[in-house]
Amino acid sequence: MLDRWDNFFVMVGSGAAALAGLIFVAMSIKPEVIIQNTTHKNRAINMLSGFTAVFMACGFALIGNQSPRALGFEWLVLWLIATAIFIKGYAVAIKAGVSFIGLNAPRLGGGTLCYLAEVLAAMFLILGYAAGLYIAAVATVVLFAFLISGAWLLVIGVYEDQTRR
Repeated sequence: MLDRWDNFFVMVGSGAAALAGLIFVAMSIKPEVIIQNTTHKNRAINMLSGFTAVFMACGFALIGNQSPRALGFEWLVLWLIATAIFIKGYAVAIKAGVSFIGLNAPRLGGGTLCYLAEVLAAMFLILGYAAGLYIAAVATVVLFAFLISGAWLLVIGVYEDQTRR
């Protein structure tokens, strides 16, 4: 069952790795602006950890001769950690009271739903339901949209902070 998904996981994993690299390079241009702003710093952590989680999930899916159940356990651990990082980043930024474009309930809710869908997909695989792969695929594609838009908001936010100085 998993071998029919190889192309999907290769494509998505490669995209996640490339985008994580681009974000890392973009962040290294003005790291002091990101480090000094709670929202920027946590958004950067969330974008890097999100793309890293997608890359790792795809890597786990491409391990040969493993059962969907084994993949489900790998994904469950991975996505629980990624979900915790995502929620913690928002909690820290909200607690700090930082107001910034893109830090809002729809982004928090949508992103959280994507991460929780990945956890649900993992549980489906553990229980032996192939639907877990479809849930994971849809959640990953939607999560990509959140991650890319978050990366864009980070770049715009850093630029706006520079122009205010």
